[in-house]
Amino acid sequence: MIRGFRTYDLALVFYRECRQVRLPHHLKDQLLRAASSICLNLGEGSAKASAKDRLRFYSIALASCREVQSVIALEPEALGTAVVTADKLGAHLYKLCRP
Repeated sequence: MIRGFRTYDLALVFYRECRQVRLPHHLKDQLLRAASSICLNLGEGSAKASAKDRLRFYSIALASCREVQSVIALEPEALGTAVVTADKLGAHLYKLCRP
């Protein structure tokens, strides 16, 4: 279990919020895959020994967050409070990716 990694904790909250969203099937599937990718890449990246390896996984997580934000742009009213969480998560990820 990852402890004390606030960005990872926020990504978990965001994924759970996304599970509650009602969207057309093709968008919901894409949203959940991208949201889970954020969690998975943060988790895997946090276990890497070198800063370069961590940055690679954190950058992938940021790209998945941008994908989520694209779904939000397509259906903003459907995501409700998840939009706020996505913005906060995006800011966290952006900071992680700055060396």
